[in-house]
Amino acid sequence: MNENFLVRHPKNLTINWAQRIVDNQANGTKVSKVDIDSIDIGTTTRVRVIVDHDGPKTLPKRWFVKFPSMACRARLITALPRLLHTEVRFYQEIAHLIPVNRPTALAGQSKFGQGATLVLSDITESGAIPGHPGDALSVSQAAMVIEQLAHFHAFFDNKVDCDPSFRWLAASVRRLEDNLGTILAVPLMKRGLQLATNLVPASLFEPIMQYSRCRKQAMNFLSAGAQTLIHHDCHPGNLFWNQSQPGFLDWQLVRIGEGISDVSYFLATALDPEIRRQHEHRLLDTYLQILIEKGNTTFNKDSLLLRYRAHLAYALEAMMVTLAVGGLMPLESNLELIRRTAQAVEDHDVFSVLPI
Repeated sequence: MNENFLVRHPKNLTINWAQRIVDNQANGTKVSKVDIDSIDIGTTTRVRVIVDHDGPKTLPKRWFVKFPSMACRARLITALPRLLHTEVRFYQEIAHLIPVNRPTALAGQSKFGQGATLVLSDITESGAIPGHPGDALSVSQAAMVIEQLAHFHAFFDNKVDCDPSFRWLAASVRRLEDNLGTILAVPLMKRGLQLATNLVPASLFEPIMQYSRCRKQAMNFLSAGAQTLIHHDCHPGNLFWNQSQPGFLDWQLVRIGEGISDVSYFLATALDPEIRRQHEHRLLDTYLQILIEKGNTTFNKDSLLLRYRAHLAYALEAMMVTLAVGGLMPLESNLELIRRTAQAVEDHDVFSVLPI
């Protein structure tokens, strides 16, 4: 496939551009019109378009297009770790294996030094509802997400280490991302704490900064568990709901890691603290039970809870860094997720279980 689908600006979303994609989906179909429905700029530029064509009903008319962010700061932060390139490759090579709901890819292209573009079927065409980062989920919704995560993690358990097709997920680009995170941890956390005002309990300030200074040791500890495929950015804004069933969006940070990290990140960001306190142990039991049923004997309840507590540190770090960088998430949502994750970290005395 030699066609060029790369996009740098919404003005590039022309009839001719859409026709090149359609020709690979339903040869003989003619595109007559392309209308931009909405534009959202964050870690990437995300454009919803309506494509009029005379093709079969199986070819969607609502598309979701992702290309490098038009916000300079966000583009700079995401360029070196090649996050969108990772998501394009995920859809090209791995997505069809994933046992969870996710959008269908229509086209994807990634060129070193030239950017990347991903074209997905817009989930709204099938009646699905995209989540918002600040959403507070109900217990029943959280339980369904936990069940999906458990099946996802169990499916790839003991596969990613021995299958060479997954090695690129732990390659040099991922190591570069981790190294950048370590180098920038202290200045970004300082700025995040300044901007977060009173959302982070004062008792956490020094432990958070110590974690930032010792981030490499902390990451080594958090990477030492049983390895599987993980989403690594499972907050409410990266979910969608189709007939009350959850699906997962935004696979830019997909990687090899410890499955419980997705659970920590999700429960810390998606539940109001009081709801989380009341129900998180039952939700962890659900997760563990599914792993056991699928043959995973790595955890018992105590060891799972220990790893769950430890991984909460990254959930808070991710939200603080998002705030410090700015422009990656709506500010009101970002602040709410900091409030939730900081409460989770405080509730579980997280920094006491990390080797920092």
